[in-house]
Amino acid sequence: MRRAILIFAWMVWLAGPAARHANAQAPASAGGAQTVDGVAARIEDDILTESEVRELGAFQQLVDGRAKARDERIRELADQWILRGEAETAKYPQPSSDDVSRAYAQLAAQFTSPEEFQRRCTAAGLTETAVRRMLGQQLYLSRFIDYRFRPAAQVDQKQIETYYTAEFAPQLKSRGQPVPPLETVEDTIREVLIQREISGRATQWLDETRERLKIDVMSPGDRP
Repeated sequence: MRRAILIFAWMVWLAGPAARHANAQAPASAGGAQTVDGVAARIEDDILTESEVRELGAFQQLVDGRAKARDERIRELADQWILRGEAETAKYPQPSSDDVSRAYAQLAAQFTSPEEFQRRCTAAGLTETAVRRMLGQQLYLSRFIDYRFRPAAQVDQKQIETYYTAEFAPQLKSRGQPVPPLETVEDTIREVLIQREISGRATQWLDETRERLKIDVMSPGDRP
């Protein structure tokens, strides 16, 4: 699956607050005409713009073959707003350019050819620069989630054995594949279960944090 190039399915938070407010009302030409970007949602004293929602949808179209509904994209962007604030407060480091290049190459490799990948990017209205920027932000936030919640994610031997018996082995058998001994896949199963625990803790934390914030979602026709 194309989404499997990253540990988590968290979508990208596109820019910092200053950049978003600058884009909300930016000059469209040297002649003085302005293009006003609609406000999709207000979070505390910040905003999410319609262009951010559209670009997230374009990225989802590229990666998953379809964009989620507008309300779902706004919720994902709100979650990224929360995560980004936590990551910046913790001074968590951004990924290197090499890391981003590897993620870009992995994404491109999911398509039948480089030409098909470029065709899909163009069809979605995404430049290479935009795709790299969004992948970089995905890496940043997915790594922060791992950093933030992994220490509390504990998996014991019983959980590993239960997963092996109830999920791992039956899935292989259903596909007619041999089932390896538990000891040869124990480390892999442990990491799968740790990732589940991290995801569950992150989801619970985001749900609780979101409840404490003032988030107002605008209708598509609303303007700032």
